[in-house]
Amino acid sequence: MGSLQHCCCQLPKMGDTWAQLPWPGPPHPAVLLISLLLAAGVMPSDAGTSCPVLCTCRNQVVDCSSQRLFSVPPDLPMDTRNLSLAHNRIAAVPPGYLTCYMELRVLDLRNNSLTELPPGLFLHAKRLAHLDLSYNNLSHVPADMFQEAHGLVHIDLSHNPWLRRVHPQAFQGLVQLRDLDLSFGGLAFLSLEALEGLPGLVTLQIGGNPWVCGCTMEPLLKWLRNRIQRCTADSQLAECRGPPEVEGAPLFSLTEESFKACHLTLSLDDYLFIAFVGFVVSIASVATNFLLGITANCCHRWSKASEEEEI
Repeated sequence: MGSLQHCCCQLPKMGDTWAQLPWPGPPHPAVLLISLLLAAGVMPSDAGTSCPVLCTCRNQVVDCSSQRLFSVPPDLPMDTRNLSLAHNRIAAVPPGYLTCYMELRVLDLRNNSLTELPPGLFLHAKRLAHLDLSYNNLSHVPADMFQEAHGLVHIDLSHNPWLRRVHPQAFQGLVQLRDLDLSFGGLAFLSLEALEGLPGLVTLQIGGNPWVCGCTMEPLLKWLRNRIQRCTADSQLAECRGPPEVEGAPLFSLTEESFKACHLTLSLDDYLFIAFVGFVVSIASVATNFLLGITANCCHRWSKASEEEEI
């Protein structure tokens, strides 16, 4: 797999094969056949447009789906625009795998066994617009996951049951992103910073997660309420799993009143009352200890006097 990164420039061209054929001499029948096929466009004129085994290639679309692949196929056509690796058993994508494919627009990796993606995978995929990573085993979305993929319009991260954390800067720079699906994962919290840098966001799916609707969720919910009219969200599926007092409540039903306890402030009178109560408790404690001391001393003297009388 380490050589995948260099696949674009190491493959021989058909011209090299032609140069190795016997010559001079009368044309060999095989030579004539190859010439006719090349002229008719039946055979590729460059090995860079070869199609991987178990895949079908047509009109810049490479379909390797449902082939029980355990690893990504090497040597894709360099002009690939749509690559489907869906419904396989791929557990990892090697670093630099997309380096050669500058024309890639659509990448479908759904329903595999991915737990993470290598840093910088999309550095050269500047035209990538649609990315599907649903139905995998991703556990977190790091800050550099979509680095340089500024053309992304649609990201599907749904149905990753182990997805627990999205870095606050995970979607940084994705100003063209319109559709983001984070539904049916394991998210209990999502930072507002992760979303507020997405000015073009139209659809946001966050239902089916075990949201903990505590004080830390208030900034995100307030932001969502302000954008709910122009940002479609699956409000019916988004529910709170905690704390107990709001368990089962729809996420978008929570209002500012729900977070009132998060903003309790004390007035001067409150502070004076607390200080007075503290003073009274302290005096009472001292008095109690004094009385206990006197009582213990009296009991000791009474006990000693009783012993002397008996003697």
